[in-house]
Amino acid sequence: MDIKISLLEHGPKKIPKYATNGSAGIDIEAAIKEPIKIYPGKRVLIPSGFKIALPRNYEAQIRPRSGLAIKYGITVLNSPGTIDSDYRGEVGVILINQGQENFIIKPKDRIAQMVICNITKINLVEVNLLNKTKRGSGGFGSTGKKNE
Repeated sequence: MDIKISLLEHGPKKIPKYATNGSAGIDIEAAIKEPIKIYPGKRVLIPSGFKIALPRNYEAQIRPRSGLAIKYGITVLNSPGTIDSDYRGEVGVILINQGQENFIIKPKDRIAQMVICNITKINLVEVNLLNKTKRGSGGFGSTGKKNE
């Protein structure tokens, strides 16, 4: 499937790509001119330098890079971030530093990955009662191991 992309003046010189043939996500680089410091517990919006036009019933999910997460505690705050098919602005990545140390994002650093997904539209139908299940309203660990 072809997805249209528009590279912005401050963005990458080449279209973002998959790192390997088996990669699920397309690497997103920081489209910044100067390094940006992210202090522990702080968040920042990093521009990608591109816009995309997704077909109807598709979304782009912006996901963290596992290496940044495990090594430095850097992750995508609203993970996964969703880019809707009717959005035409610049793709941005909200990063948060959940680590203990300041972290520096440098120009062209790979900061996230973008996964394109098909979505299913549904119709919500209001009813007075839902069918009963064994689990019922149990949540937040109710199906996990019981320590009794």
